[in-house]
Amino acid sequence: MSSSVLLYDGQCGLCSGTVRFLLRHERRHSLRFATLDGAVSRRVIARHPELRGVDSVVWVDAPDTPAECVMVRSEAALRVARYLGGAWRMALACRLVPRPVRDRAYDFVARHRHRLLGASRECLVPPADMRDRFLDWPLP
Repeated sequence: MSSSVLLYDGQCGLCSGTVRFLLRHERRHSLRFATLDGAVSRRVIARHPELRGVDSVVWVDAPDTPAECVMVRSEAALRVARYLGGAWRMALACRLVPRPVRDRAYDFVARHRHRLLGASRECLVPPADMRDRFLDWPLP
């Protein structure tokens, strides 16, 4: 696996909506996706035990290589903005805000995400032409 991977909560309406948004607006079409409760995530967490119990999207650069790098919370969200490019790169100005402050804001949204947008009653079904980018597809 060479391209970056975004690990997301497949049961979260906000997270699934974010994945759909990325699929519509990305330019490179190289990002891959896996659910936080899937086999890919379990392997990443086994290599990065500090991720156990993290309730966040996780961006994984260079997965399955010695250079593997994981980002969580606000850092992962900013990495998404960098990946999208264009006007989304303006969000990178948020790096001027100290990470603990950014992460508190991220955690607030994460804690309330099911109330804000609800739990997803249906799994995100990727379009047929993009299913190879969903590493846990087909679902068991």
